[in-house]
Amino acid sequence: MEHITLLIGIVIVTALVFDFTNGFHDTANAMATTISTGALRPKTAVAMSAVLNLVGAFLSVEVAKTISGGIIDESAGIRPEVIFAGLVGAIVWNLLTWLAGLPSSSSHALFGGLIGATLVSVGTGGVHGGAVVMKVLIPAVAAPIVAGLAAMAATRLTYRLTRGRDTADTAKGYRAGQIASAALVSLAHGTNDAQKTMGVITLALITGGVVAPHADPPLWVIASAGMAIALGTYLGGWRIIRTMGKGITDIQPPQGFAAQTGAAATILASSHLGFALSTTQVCSGSVMGSGLGRKGGVVRWSTAGRMVFAWGLTLPAAGLVAAGAAFLAKQGSWGVAAVAVLGLGICGAIWAASRRKPIDHTNVNDGPAAEPVGVVTAALQTVSPPPAGQMVQAAEPEETDGTPAPSAEADAPAAATAPAPRKKAATAATR
Repeated sequence: MEHITLLIGIVIVTALVFDFTNGFHDTANAMATTISTGALRPKTAVAMSAVLNLVGAFLSVEVAKTISGGIIDESAGIRPEVIFAGLVGAIVWNLLTWLAGLPSSSSHALFGGLIGATLVSVGTGGVHGGAVVMKVLIPAVAAPIVAGLAAMAATRLTYRLTRGRDTADTAKGYRAGQIASAALVSLAHGTNDAQKTMGVITLALITGGVVAPHADPPLWVIASAGMAIALGTYLGGWRIIRTMGKGITDIQPPQGFAAQTGAAATILASSHLGFALSTTQVCSGSVMGSGLGRKGGVVRWSTAGRMVFAWGLTLPAAGLVAAGAAFLAKQGSWGVAAVAVLGLGICGAIWAASRRKPIDHTNVNDGPAAEPVGVVTAALQTVSPPPAGQMVQAAEPEETDGTPAPSAEADAPAAATAPAPRKKAATAATR
C-alpha cells in the first residue's frame, strides 16, 4: 500500500470541509420544528443535535460502502483529483442554497459532484448507472412522499386522540415528545449523512492505493467525519432552520412530533438498507405532510415549490460545477491549484454576502412575511377550516370596571374575528 500523498491529503481535508457544510446545512432537518415550537432553545437544540450526530456516525457503514464502491467504479481509472473536483462542486452548491435559505440536498450535491467530475475525467464507464437509479434517484422521489404521507397520517391521529383535551396540557407532552424525536432524527442524520463523507474519503484512499478495494472505512475516517459534521451542526444553519420551521407551514407541537418521528423512521430504515437518500428531502416532506394533516393547517406552496425546484436542480447543478473543476484539474498541478483558489474565492464571496442580513439564534424564529392566499390555500381552508379551539388561545376572562368580559370559550369565533369591537362594547356597557 502507498502512503498518503499531498493530493490525497488535500482531498481528505476538502471532504471534511464538505462534511462541515453538510452539518450546518442540515441542522434544520432535526431541529427546525423543535426550535420553531419553542420545545428547546436554539443553542441547546443545536448542541444536542451535534452530540447525537457524532454518536450516529459510529452506528453503521452501509451507506459509506454505497458511496465508495456503489455509485462510482473505483477501478475505472478514478484519480484523487477527480474526487477533489466533485467535492468542490458539492461545497459550492451547498453554500449557495444555504445563502438562499433553501433546504436542498447535501447528499445529491455530493452525488452530482462525483458523477459530473467522473464523466468528464473517465466517461460513462466510471459511473454505475443502475446503482444511481436504484439507490439515489428512486429514493429521492419516494422518500419525501413516504415521509410526508406518514407525517400527515400521524398528525391526524394525534389530533384525533387528543380531541376535547386541554391544549396547554397536551402541548407540554408533545414538546417532550418533540425533544425525543428530534434526538432520534439527529442520531439518524449522523448515521446516514456522516457516512457519505466516510465513503468519499475511503474512495480517495482506494484510488490512491492506501487501502484495499471494497474496504470498510478505517476508524480514524469514521471519527473525523463524525466530528466534522457535529461541529457544523453545532454552528447551526440558521437560514435553513427558519425556512423549515417557519416558511413551509405554521407548526404546532403535535405536528412537530409527528413530522420528526416519521422522518426518523424513514431515515433509519434507509440507512439499514444502504440507501443514500437525502435526509433534507425526507424531513421537508414530513413537515409538509404535517401541515396538510392538521385541520386548517396549510402549506405555503410558494416556499414548497422553490424547495422542490432546488431539489431537482441540485444534482445537475453540482455536477456542472464539478465537471468544470474536473476539466481544470486534469491539466495538472496548476489546474488543481486553480480549482482550489476559485473554490475558496466563491465560498468567501458567499460568506460575505450572508453577512449583509445575518440570521442567527437570536432571530431565527422571526418568521417570513405571510404568503398571499392563493387558489390552493383558499381551497384547502374552505374544505378543512381550523377548529375553533385552534383559532384562539384560552385566556382568563378580563374584567372591565368590575364587569367580566365574555369568556373566550363562549364566544371564540367572534373574538377571533373582531376582538377590539367587543372589548369596546363591554366597556361602554359598564359606563
